[in-house]
Amino acid sequence: MGAQLRVYKRRIRSVTATKKITKAMEMISAARIGKAQRAVAASAPYADELTRAVTAVATRSNAKHPLTTENPNASRAAVLLITADRGLAGGYSSNAIKASLTLIERLRGEGKDVVTYIVGRKGLSYYTFRNLAVGNSWTGFSDKPTYGDAKTVAAELIEAFTAETGGVDELHVVSTEFVSMLTQDAVEARLLPLKLDEVQLSDQTPATSEIFPLYDFEPSAEGVLDALLPRYVESRIYNALLQSAASEHAARRRAMKSATDNAGELIKSLTRLANSARQAEITQEISEIVGGANALADASRGSE
Repeated sequence: MGAQLRVYKRRIRSVTATKKITKAMEMISAARIGKAQRAVAASAPYADELTRAVTAVATRSNAKHPLTTENPNASRAAVLLITADRGLAGGYSSNAIKASLTLIERLRGEGKDVVTYIVGRKGLSYYTFRNLAVGNSWTGFSDKPTYGDAKTVAAELIEAFTAETGGVDELHVVSTEFVSMLTQDAVEARLLPLKLDEVQLSDQTPATSEIFPLYDFEPSAEGVLDALLPRYVESRIYNALLQSAASEHAARRRAMKSATDNAGELIKSLTRLANSARQAEITQEISEIVGGANALADASRGSE
């Protein structure tokens, strides 16, 4: 009985220490979510206006640029997968990996070879463990990306897209969109060639129509696109990194809160078991004392 009680007490101490760790991680993630959300909100206007400017140049000129012109014979695509460097974030990384595998399967079904680029150790570990080819990878900044990190990733992807031989015809990004503290969705989007989403004026109603300005391009529309499109790719990748970082913190906070709550319930259960074991031990000791007293009484009566 005493050995069993010691086991319960040792497990209670162990779970209590784990609970302190998970509670601390929950609080850290909760503190970082706000900062990540503000970073996402700050990056969105620049990315949106840059997209609008690129779209305006592409739609209001006759420029043929490789970053805006679709290749009808596309045979090779690049997929950028954004995951976490660390675990303990629930299904955050696994959901993004599943979305990337679904996208890769679809692209291969279209007859395209796929080159995968990965941000985050979790995605890299998954692919390398299964001997899946990886074009390149970047780690160490998944929870706190900077614009410099986005430029590093974008530079290689643009180089692969513009390469005359051995390059890719399409660029897709798989990331996690921060919807709310409870919802983060793995999403995929085609970054290049640029999809021209601007609504045509003829399709707009008077109530929603917008007067677009006239543009003069200096030195040329192609020159403007050469300058703007790399910035467009950088801004979109940066926004995807920030969205994923906010999602990672939210997923880790939720996972750590669940772990903390489970640890609390386990401590209660172990405490009840320990109390029951202690009660049984005390009852057995009392029984042994009473039994010994009765035996002594019987022996004294027998000697008389």
